[in-house]
Amino acid sequence: MNRILFSTGAVIGRPNNRDITLLGQCVNRLECDGIEFLMYDSWYGETDKIKENLSHFPLLVPVFHADKKIGDLISRNDCGDSEKALGLFAENCALARDLGSEKIVLHLWNGILSDKNIDHNIEFYKPLREIADSYNLSLMIENVVCNKADPMTHLLTLSNIYPDIQFTFDTKMAAFHGQLEQLYKNEKLFKSIGHFHINDYGGGYMEWEKLSTLHLGKGNIDFEKLFRFLKRMNYRGDYTIEATSFDKNGVIDFIALNESLKKIRAYLDQ
Repeated sequence: MNRILFSTGAVIGRPNNRDITLLGQCVNRLECDGIEFLMYDSWYGETDKIKENLSHFPLLVPVFHADKKIGDLISRNDCGDSEKALGLFAENCALARDLGSEKIVLHLWNGILSDKNIDHNIEFYKPLREIADSYNLSLMIENVVCNKADPMTHLLTLSNIYPDIQFTFDTKMAAFHGQLEQLYKNEKLFKSIGHFHINDYGGGYMEWEKLSTLHLGKGNIDFEKLFRFLKRMNYRGDYTIEATSFDKNGVIDFIALNESLKKIRAYLDQ
């Protein structure tokens, strides 16, 4: 059974001071099956507050998105960065376990350096996987945008080295690199995908100034084709909406978020 989730990052961000209590407004106003919890680097001292807030909610947290800073550290790889990245990842895994999550999404490369030294990032998957396994979490590597090569190349390399690896596939990231069509042609890669981020993209090939996370229908991705393909392939994993759903003042746009959630459900019902 496919579950449709929303990312906490879609409703909580800098404009509303990353206020975790805002999740209380979402419980009865969003038509979803659960939450993908996005960890911010400013929340490490507030894990008890996070757990307390989420303990009162009926929504499941099946997916946890690890702090993106971990990918920055792995990509930078200065003295002490590897140890810090592993330590932060273990903290993320501990919180994910406490929230009842099954999967943890990770940017294996990230930031300005991105995939500049990709061999190191790929090698670093092994100790990260060992940590995730120790917390009974499925580690999901996301097809994050690149500035040297491209995410599809790196996913294929990872799947050749680690045959049982699992991926989170982000539609916006793929469209940014002009690689969404490759998904339909690579059965081996598809079999490693256990989770989708469903976001629209309104630019062309690697238009950095247009790399924003849009709601379905606000960009140029052909979601009808995507969901026809997923239905034909009998995909049974989760979907998450990450599209930014708050304005410059931090006010949450529940209507826009619900429209995207409803569109996914409509595609699944076709």
